[in-house]
Amino acid sequence: MIQVKNLSKHYPDKVALEDINLTFPADHTTAIVGPSGSGKSTLLRSLNLLDRPDTGTLLIDQLILDLAKPLTNSQILQIRQKTAMVFQEKALFTHLTVLKNLTEGPIKVQKKSKEEAESSAKELLKQFNMTELANRYPYQLSGGQQQRVAILRALAMSPKYLLLDEPTSALDPELEAQVLRVLKELAKKEVSMVIVTHNMSFAEQVADQVVFIDDGHVGYAGPTDGFFHSNEKRIKQFLGAMSF
Repeated sequence: MIQVKNLSKHYPDKVALEDINLTFPADHTTAIVGPSGSGKSTLLRSLNLLDRPDTGTLLIDQLILDLAKPLTNSQILQIRQKTAMVFQEKALFTHLTVLKNLTEGPIKVQKKSKEEAESSAKELLKQFNMTELANRYPYQLSGGQQQRVAILRALAMSPKYLLLDEPTSALDPELEAQVLRVLKELAKKEVSMVIVTHNMSFAEQVADQVVFIDDGHVGYAGPTDGFFHSNEKRIKQFLGAMSF
């Protein structure tokens, strides 16, 4: 379980997040939604300290950090060993094949043997029907294929929590569907995921809970069905803007 308590992040010209209190259960999928610039990505990136909040407490499993105090490299490493991030940009290693993209982290960071890392990577590719991509380079892949590989590369590190920041925002609808199918499969397997998404249909179908961030504040946090059937004016306004 990940929890944040009284988390705030201020920039010189803007309040990004203000007094955020949230729980992200293990083995569940949480969708973070809200208007552009509302603080969704800042919240996600705070969970693995890519963005450093000014104040608050971060709890991941048994690890508790006071974010108002300086953090040691060891503390930051402990957080990042439990999480893996997938960004909007695929950011694959362009000089490496798909297989080597998946084995680079386990070999260099986790000190796994080449044989063990390759075996695990091939199993991941097989699991998601991507074996034929193993020896291709990123330039030989479609945008959807690249993003699917980026997700598998994160999974290859065996994270406790998978964090995804708008993983389909740069894709056309057909390629987006390819990536969303992978995420649906992960949700069925009860992989712990926190996903910033603009795709309300996906959030409604896949998420166990929804967090609605509006202007740096939590406008809703709870069951998915409760969000999509809310009578709260601001939520109805937001969801109404998704259709025309």
